[in-house]
Amino acid sequence: MPPFRLHPSLAAETLFLRDLPLCQVVLMNDQRFPWLILVPRREEVTEIFELSPQDQHQLMDEVVLVSNLVKQVFNAQKINIGALGNIVSQLHIHVVGRQSTDSLWPRPVWGRGPGVAYGQDQFMVLKQGIQGFFDNQDHQV
Repeated sequence: MPPFRLHPSLAAETLFLRDLPLCQVVLMNDQRFPWLILVPRREEVTEIFELSPQDQHQLMDEVVLVSNLVKQVFNAQKINIGALGNIVSQLHIHVVGRQSTDSLWPRPVWGRGPGVAYGQDQFMVLKQGIQGFFDNQDHQV
């Protein structure tokens, strides 16, 4: 089996956070929104139904975990979850925290203006907070 490779478009727009049992978790490099993306480490998979039944269940567990992370760490009012793949076909799941006061509410965040990149120090503090969330989980994913 070839090694997992994140699609170049996703790699260019995101910052690596960690690997879970199935997915690589990356942060969209746009501080306007708390926006994490889960990418199953399975080659040539473009749709959820193409995953094995075990991987489908694992994916849902990881989506729930990351949704809770976004809700707690970022104090999100609403969580948006989507798997579009119209531009990047590699299967990936967006988990976006929203606030009714954010600049695009209630519109979608995709393709809406230039992003605001995280600074290195800002990203490292955020990554530590996210790691702390994972470290404090009572259950394993």
